[in-house]
Amino acid sequence: CPTSLTLCCLSLQEVGPTMVGDELSDPSLMSFLGAMKRNMLGNHFWEYYVNDAPRVVLNKLETCGYRVVSMTGVGQTLVWCLHKE
Repeated sequence: CPTSLTLCCLSLQEVGPTMVGDELSDPSLMSFLGAMKRNMLGNHFWEYYVNDAPRVVLNKLETCGYRVVSMTGVGQTLVWCLHKE
């Protein structure tokens, strides 16, 4: 498991796909999550996403020592902020 990163996971659905990072995210963590890098039409930035539901991503991150420090909803998007101690 990668060792240092605060991460926000975003999802438009409870079942996936789940956005797990931006173009500056730790590549080793993105690899551990099985994330793929994409650029959505019309966006001027890249993002990493996985086809897993957020609960699956959160479970994977928990095995690496991450814990949820906050969660909120923004419209139909759910946002979890995690920290690794």
